[in-house]
Amino acid sequence: MSISKLSPSPVDSAKPKINWARVDEADNFANTVKLYRQGKYDEDSFRRFRLQHGAYGTRMTSDYAMVRVKLPAGEIYPKQFETLSRLSEQYSIGSAHFSTRENIQLHWVVLEDVSEIFRSLAEVGLTSREACGNSVRNVMCSPLSGVCSDEKFDSTPYALATAKFFLRNPMAQSLPRKFKFNFTCCEKHGMVRMVDVGLIPEIQQINGSEQKGFKIFLGGGLGNRSFVGHQLEDFTPEEDLLYTSIAVMRIFDRLGDRKNLARNRMRYLVNDMGWEKFQNLVLKERAIVRATQSVVTKLKVDTTPDNITRPLKISDESGGPVPDGYARWLKTNTVKQKQSDYRSVFITLEAGDITSNQLNSMANLIREFSSEGKARTGFVQNVALRYVHEDDLVQLYSKLLETGLAKSGGLTMSAPVGCSGTTSCNLALTNSHRLAKEIQRKFLELKLDDDDDLTDSSIKISGCPNSCAQHGIATIGFFGGGGRLGKDMYPNYQMLLGGRFDADTTLGQTCLRVPAKRVIPVILKIIEMFKENKKSGDTLKSWIHRIVNDSEDSNIKSIGDIKKVLEPLVVPPSKDDDPDFYLDYGSDTSYHTKTGKGECAA
Repeated sequence: MSISKLSPSPVDSAKPKINWARVDEADNFANTVKLYRQGKYDEDSFRRFRLQHGAYGTRMTSDYAMVRVKLPAGEIYPKQFETLSRLSEQYSIGSAHFSTRENIQLHWVVLEDVSEIFRSLAEVGLTSREACGNSVRNVMCSPLSGVCSDEKFDSTPYALATAKFFLRNPMAQSLPRKFKFNFTCCEKHGMVRMVDVGLIPEIQQINGSEQKGFKIFLGGGLGNRSFVGHQLEDFTPEEDLLYTSIAVMRIFDRLGDRKNLARNRMRYLVNDMGWEKFQNLVLKERAIVRATQSVVTKLKVDTTPDNITRPLKISDESGGPVPDGYARWLKTNTVKQKQSDYRSVFITLEAGDITSNQLNSMANLIREFSSEGKARTGFVQNVALRYVHEDDLVQLYSKLLETGLAKSGGLTMSAPVGCSGTTSCNLALTNSHRLAKEIQRKFLELKLDDDDDLTDSSIKISGCPNSCAQHGIATIGFFGGGGRLGKDMYPNYQMLLGGRFDADTTLGQTCLRVPAKRVIPVILKIIEMFKENKKSGDTLKSWIHRIVNDSEDSNIKSIGDIKKVLEPLVVPPSKDDDPDFYLDYGSDTSYHTKTGKGECAA
């Protein structure tokens, strides 16, 4: 056999630095499910236990669960992909779902099978512990941390250390509500102002030497009511990172509203108390923490550099013709790294969905093309394959074509974010998940991903006001509801315009309600208005930003002007004239609003 015909050996160049799992938790979960089925565990106690272990309720049934697997800092390795592939095929629906918080979710899992999933996850160092419930949720980090040309230093080790410290930590097991950390690389590539604690790496010159630290933002968050976070201080030295985190959590634990479930996120506490008072409390509490915490509680940050080794190619397929679509994909799905000759490749998924076969393929793609031997997930339901040598990009694209993972537009508005919606969520009012897929397919068909005016814009769609899809910070955002013409109901969305999540983080402003089957025509009409009125150098994002800030001087000067143009498009027809209008995407039955008991606050 010639060497060109040999298959690559599944030897991984990198292995996880941290084992997040505990094998005994699988047995504990299995035993508790048995007690629950025997009536020896009451419903509320079991729900809290189930959520603490990362098993979320499924729409309209207590027999199934969604298992939310945490990927701290978004890191995921080949063997972990392979395990998730097998689990999705064996226990779920043959696919998995990447969320907006760097988790991967397995839906429609029989409750009695959840413990078996936990056992398999433990074998590859993964856990779902505290992926739900009133605890510290998955600690996020920008997928470009470590490779971004604008970052001061790589915040990934700090995100991992923070996740490790708070996982199973007694101080984080029964908070008033869930608590979230976001680390990023720079102002542009993260959502640090829209979370409880957001952190941007900074370096300051102190006494003639460089001091690492962070800009820390507190009290932000998206939901039924959203708030932009506040910067705690000009600079927080790295040794104060843990002290600050503990101080903030202590204050939230003591003062957070445990009675009013609709207002018990930390952002409400900050808003009700006022920022200056909350800020002073944090600084005073931090001084107490610093003075009383032992050496044992110091954050253990492993800054050992990853081994970057370009994979050995067993079979060199370069030199052939460049596949159709490659240039478009290269433009919209890859980012140059600060490391010479390397790019980060963003693999686009339809609303975060990936099949079991594609999960398995991802393991092989990492081994064959990533010089760091792992992948990263991100904030917008995609997967980043980093440290891909530029000489290997054509071959990688060819492999992605074979697996159905080569869609272009990954870093443009042609890859909308959509939550799971009525496909599985108890709180959803519309099938936002399917709508996001329909928009993506239409926009790729129209090649809008190749339009430079649209590349920095975003579309985000939630199935209810709770903002799991981040609609409040989208250029064009939607959240689901119901509309009615006479006795007939139809799926409907509230549209918001002008949200953004960079250094000028802004919440979108409401415009008008748009029926589900009119969302695509409405977005296309907005793009048409933009093209007719834009100035030189404008993008859709910058044009809408001027409009919502009352600084546009074209024929379209306000959201009211946009609304007037769009209103004829959203008038509902009679059911006799257009019966499809009254069906949600993916459904062949009459639309009606139906929700179950939410578990976000359980």
